[in-house]
Amino acid sequence: MDLGIYFFITNIVLGVGLAMDAFSVSLANGLNESKMKTHRMCLVAGVFAVFQFVMPLIGWVCVSAVANVFEVFRKFIPWIALILLSYIGGKMLYEGIINKENEDEQPAVSFKDLLVQGVATSIDALSVGFTISNYKFVEATLACLLIGIVTFIICFGGLHIGKKAGTKLAGKASILGGVILIFIGLEILISSFL
Repeated sequence: MDLGIYFFITNIVLGVGLAMDAFSVSLANGLNESKMKTHRMCLVAGVFAVFQFVMPLIGWVCVSAVANVFEVFRKFIPWIALILLSYIGGKMLYEGIINKENEDEQPAVSFKDLLVQGVATSIDALSVGFTISNYKFVEATLACLLIGIVTFIICFGGLHIGKKAGTKLAGKASILGGVILIFIGLEILISSFL
């Protein structure tokens, strides 16, 4: 494979497509935590970026080593994403409804929940292993690195937009964020049937 401009454009565009779910979740996280500091924004965006880097690389290894097992697992990916996002979204919804009177802002997502979000939004990236299966290890790693960098930039933007909107929505942000996460899970599932 030639590491020319086509390689970089293709993988950047692939990164943009893969980052859309993580962007939406970042938007919801920003809505919930409108006073999020820059270092926390970097952490959140970084978690999504790491998962978007690792998952396609795992997919590449699976395609190279255990393609038959991976093909069986592939049909469960949308269901796993729906379950994980519905869990986090339901938790945010519940906390938004229960804590309606409490105006004090608390971190909307624990680190454990952030990891679950990272898995849920990147699990479909495993299938990118099929797309890059003809790459050598260095090329596959570089492609996944580009995907991770694009994801970081897009998620950081989503957090920033969510923070701005969250300030305006105040007490309803947690409820809206939870609903968004549940709808993203449903969208992933429904689009797998189309």
